[in-house]
Amino acid sequence: MSFKDNKMLIMPAVDIRNGKCVQLVQGKPGTEQVIIENPEKVAKKWEDMGAEIIHVIDLDGALESKDNLVTIKKILKEVSVPIQLGGGIRSIEYAEKLLNLDIERLIIGTMAIKNPSTISQLSDQFQENRIMVSLDSKDGKVVIKGWKEKIDKTATELSQEFKDAGAGSILFTNVDVEGLLKGFDTQPAIDLVNSVDIPVVYAGGITTINDVEKLSSTGVKGVVIGSALYKNKINLKNALKLQNNI
Repeated sequence: MSFKDNKMLIMPAVDIRNGKCVQLVQGKPGTEQVIIENPEKVAKKWEDMGAEIIHVIDLDGALESKDNLVTIKKILKEVSVPIQLGGGIRSIEYAEKLLNLDIERLIIGTMAIKNPSTISQLSDQFQENRIMVSLDSKDGKVVIKGWKEKIDKTATELSQEFKDAGAGSILFTNVDVEGLLKGFDTQPAIDLVNSVDIPVVYAGGITTINDVEKLSSTGVKGVVIGSALYKNKINLKNALKLQNNI
């Protein structure tokens, strides 16, 4: 699914840990506030409510413990809308395996930042629109390896390196507010949107439908919503109505 110029896509999040759908606070293991069996059924629920794309994160992969490939395959089998997947993609071989499973868009963080040439290689092989670079920000700096290691550059500074590397889009996660349900500052997203000419997707701190509306004026092409959906702070159908009216 390509991003559309006049539309900001709403992307419900399905985060997987130990084969279950969970929501962590700031990505920290042990902070699970939501634990649901059968992530594939959760993904199907969001599809049935009208989601045009599902945002899936393999938290075990991101934390370098194992992968949830079995669960990912179940989700692919269960839903018919595109899947955007990230978490633990540390090699070209694993990226190729996932893209060949018909993952619509692959989100690559640590590997992209450590070795930008991998993005060029994958984009050449699978097309740019299927390759998304993840720039996750904590205390104003980019973090990698499951948000445990900090890079001495901002997301906006680092984004310059991916302009010509072949990335089709960027996922920007504000880790400082992720999972806290306390809102967020839009300025970092605006700065990033203005620094690149490829689509930017925003995640982190989205708590109310007003937050979604606020993001619609920043220029981001997608919004990932997690905890707010699972804790009934935002109704997906209402968010999708807003998406379709932007």
